[in-house]
Amino acid sequence: MFEQLGLIGCGLMGGSFALALKRAGLVRRVVGYSKSPSTTERARQLGVIDIEAPSALQAVSGSDLVLLAVPVAATETTFKSIRHLLTPEMLVIDVGSTKRDVVDAARRTLKTSVGAFVPCHPITGREVAGVENADADLYKGKQVILTPIERTLTRKIEQATALWKALGCRVFSMSPESHDAAFAAVSHLPHLIAFALMNSLTGQPHGKDYLSMAGPGFRDFSRIAASDPQMWRDVLIANREELAAQTRHFQQALAQLEQLIATGQADALEQLITQASHARATWRVSPGAQ
Repeated sequence: MFEQLGLIGCGLMGGSFALALKRAGLVRRVVGYSKSPSTTERARQLGVIDIEAPSALQAVSGSDLVLLAVPVAATETTFKSIRHLLTPEMLVIDVGSTKRDVVDAARRTLKTSVGAFVPCHPITGREVAGVENADADLYKGKQVILTPIERTLTRKIEQATALWKALGCRVFSMSPESHDAAFAAVSHLPHLIAFALMNSLTGQPHGKDYLSMAGPGFRDFSRIAASDPQMWRDVLIANREELAAQTRHFQQALAQLEQLIATGQADALEQLITQASHARATWRVSPGAQ
């Protein structure tokens, strides 16, 4: 049981975490802060938080658990604003989709309190943002990746692991570098492709007509293009090096298919399609992943 959660960022991810914590009986009160006062007020009206804080620092004051649920580009600024009240006794976690930039920000700003910070990435989310969409079940059954650094205290890793498991999550650990390489391939590149696909269609003279004829396959393929623009802007820029490497792999694979189509090499084209079809048919999503 935590006495107080200091919630910095009362949107979908932060609000859902607060609701899950409350439902599980793991926190006595939640003090929340968002950059937009109207968001903080709405979070209190919805029962997501108990007390509105006028600043991130005041949300941290008196808290034994702190969650950063802010865009990854705002991580360092947020750390700077709260570091004076952070102590090794607190547990500090985040929900950012990239980790190398987050841990670098922690190293630069948290100094002696960096051991209390356990970087986390819950593999969940929705295409809709905002505290109105907060859901206590958002994290249930999902994977959470921890990316501790050399100075992260072992007892804090254990505490964070127990916390996420108490919310019904499956917890794994890996290095920040391995995390960002993996998610550039399986998350960030697919989002980039979905954004590009939608823009390529809507930028054509008859794009709206084409979209009117799209069916379930297009709907499923393009679903993630509706994701939060600010969040994904920050994620793609933060992980640009790994994303660039994955983009090159994709471009090579696409060029190979284009060449076979252009030259009418039906057998070779069918072989590559079969290869992709088999890989997708035999792939099984990890339990708890989304």
